[in-house]
Amino acid sequence: MSKMLHTVNKSPFEHSALETCLRYARQGSSVLLIEDAVYAAARDTAVAQAVQEALKRVQLYALAPDVEARGMQNRVLDGVRLVDYEGFVDLVVEHNAVQAWL
Repeated sequence: MSKMLHTVNKSPFEHSALETCLRYARQGSSVLLIEDAVYAAARDTAVAQAVQEALKRVQLYALAPDVEARGMQNRVLDGVRLVDYEGFVDLVVEHNAVQAWL
């Protein structure tokens, strides 16, 4: 079975990339939030419910340096895993393909 890593870098409050990604991401896929997309990992936002629903079928990751740069360390939803740059590379290696949602 091929494993797909989806990367999203746009804020879910300004762009539909995350919404589209979550619609197409198959069961067992992984989604990595980078740059402004890490805002989707925050608790108590308009997209938090959609992200929590997605966690039932995909693994969700957020790039820790981007989370920290936006002062969100204490606001990350349960179930979203933080990874550093080395973890980002590991995710790319672990998956057969990478789909960037721009």
